[in-house]
Amino acid sequence: MIDPADTDFDSRALRRALGQFPTGVCVLTCCMAGENHWMTISSFNALSLDPPLVLFSIDRRAFSLPHLEQATGFAINILAENQREMSDRFARARSKKGEGVRFSIGIAGAPLLPGAVAVFECAPWAQHDGGDHVLFIAEVKRFTINADRAPLVFSKGCYASLQASEQAAPLWPLDIHY
Repeated sequence: MIDPADTDFDSRALRRALGQFPTGVCVLTCCMAGENHWMTISSFNALSLDPPLVLFSIDRRAFSLPHLEQATGFAINILAENQREMSDRFARARSKKGEGVRFSIGIAGAPLLPGAVAVFECAPWAQHDGGDHVLFIAEVKRFTINADRAPLVFSKGCYASLQASEQAAPLWPLDIHY
């Protein structure tokens, strides 16, 4: 256990602790000057329904960051559990990530990946400083969903699977949120 009063803050231990929270795996895409940019991300969240906003963050060291900062649109492709290879492919830095990949073109030219659980086509809304990351807020302009597919999940430093529950899911948001 980490003592918050400890002056020698261990960022690796923090990363391990944060990894206890499972996340979905997405591929963020955009097109700048006719060149496609692809990046695996797990820092994706819903932000607002009115207006429809989502957010994601990108490490300041990412090769694609300058392109994302200037992009006129993005696609956030939520990967299905059978798309691990795609996640691994787009997690590599500076490779020819999109070579041989089938995709369609969305608004603002962003690549849309077939087989995704959901795809959100977005326009930039705002960018904010997030320490060693840049926080992007994007407005959802169009989306598709394939509810019959299970999402790819990442937890504790590796891919994981969701297990179906026999209990009915509570209505969201719960009354306690208000």
